[in-house]
Amino acid sequence: MSRDVLMQLAATIRARREAGADSSYTRQLLDAGPARCAKKLGEEAIETVIAGVSEGDEALKAEAADLIYHLMVLLECRGVSFDDVLAVLESRMGQSGLEEKASRGKS
Repeated sequence: MSRDVLMQLAATIRARREAGADSSYTRQLLDAGPARCAKKLGEEAIETVIAGVSEGDEALKAEAADLIYHLMVLLECRGVSFDDVLAVLESRMGQSGLEEKASRGKS
């Protein structure tokens, strides 16, 4: 999977804002608002955790894909650009996780 696939997914989710709610699950989620999108993300996170500890690789891959999709729907619902999320990740490159966590506590 490359950044291009994720960017295509973000663009598809963004385009679904214009789709009919009767034909687009994504549009239904977006219309339901951030609380509903966050709830679905939480459900998918739990399913991913369960797959990670007690199911096979294929189940974990499928749940991880669902988790990424629902995260991206929540970002779109809130108007947060996926590029901005990638920029945060990029800014953390080359920094240890311990250093990064310590820096968050200071803000």
